[in-house]
Amino acid sequence: MWNFIRQFFTWWNGQTLGTRFHTWRHGELVGEDEYGNRYYRMRGGKRDSVLGVERRWLIYNGEAEASMVPPGWYGWLHHIVDTPPADDTYQPRPWQKPHRPNRTGTPDAYRPRGSVLTPERRPAVTGDYDAWSPGN
Repeated sequence: MWNFIRQFFTWWNGQTLGTRFHTWRHGELVGEDEYGNRYYRMRGGKRDSVLGVERRWLIYNGEAEASMVPPGWYGWLHHIVDTPPADDTYQPRPWQKPHRPNRTGTPDAYRPRGSVLTPERRPAVTGDYDAWSPGN
């Protein structure tokens, strides 16, 4: 019952009821990644009359987090490559790097030198900066 309520009222918990219905009616499962995200396209590879290309989408396993889409599937979703990574003939491009999740907001986030969130001390102020003030 709780999953039904979440699907009815939220979009960030997997899929909504509208997406579930659209996927059931028009979708064809293409594959699944290592995180459990499922990738779909229009049944039979049919092209969308408005977009002019095949419509592709994914249903997240859990919370919708875009950084959890591996590079191969990202390329397929955005029509950069035509072969989905689930295909046996898929070869990653040389520029595709291994997936790394977004670390923003975690202790592993990048913090540049001088940031107030780094454990090191900020450099001393040298006095070479004059603040702007209106009327000067």
